[in-house]
Amino acid sequence: MNILIVEDESRIAKRIERMTRDILGDALQSIKHMNTLYEAIRYIENHSLDLVLLDLNLNGNSGFDLLTTAVSESFHTIIISAYNDQAITAFEYGVLDFVSKPFNRERLQQALHRAISNEKGITNPIKFLAVKKRHKVQLLPVKDLLYIKGAGTYTELFLVDGRKELHDKSLEKLEQLLAPSFERIHKSYVVKMSEIKEIIVESGSKYMVELKNGEHIPIGRTKYKDIKAKWF
Repeated sequence: MNILIVEDESRIAKRIERMTRDILGDALQSIKHMNTLYEAIRYIENHSLDLVLLDLNLNGNSGFDLLTTAVSESFHTIIISAYNDQAITAFEYGVLDFVSKPFNRERLQQALHRAISNEKGITNPIKFLAVKKRHKVQLLPVKDLLYIKGAGTYTELFLVDGRKELHDKSLEKLEQLLAPSFERIHKSYVVKMSEIKEIIVESGSKYMVELKNGEHIPIGRTKYKDIKAKWF
């Protein structure tokens, strides 16, 4: 993994780095530390990352100024902060986890495990998906999302008003963040279950869902029974 620590207190940054190296071992490829928002943004623009560990108070500047940009990228973001009152907002924006200061090794290990295991979250589902639009970041309400289609290293978001937007996160990473009301019905599709109108069995043991807007999306053969049970 390639990791960036964004933390203005050198002592804490060194502790995070030491613990991260110990927890990840050979799975860690590189780890860098930046102590200002400006440095972090420049680094993110010019380097490939898997994970950002972000403080929310950086020399008096708000980490949310970086967070909106970070959650639109391909990597995950974990907040490490003493500002517990901002945890709900951070989750709504799409962070993978919120580690409260002061923290111990076990709590950081739990957060890092989520990042490397593709484990799906049960609580604190996101309310927005951040997408890049003309060099800006736009927050799309998750309630407007119908389904997501995997497209290689990025994803296509299909919205209730017919729009399609691109997101830099993979289908697996977005699936980790979404509420249980979204289900992986196929290797390439995650669908909002409440939007399914009908499950269709076609000749040749092909399975489809028909959405309320009339669109048909395939169901993977190994997922058919599970999806049918959850839909009913």
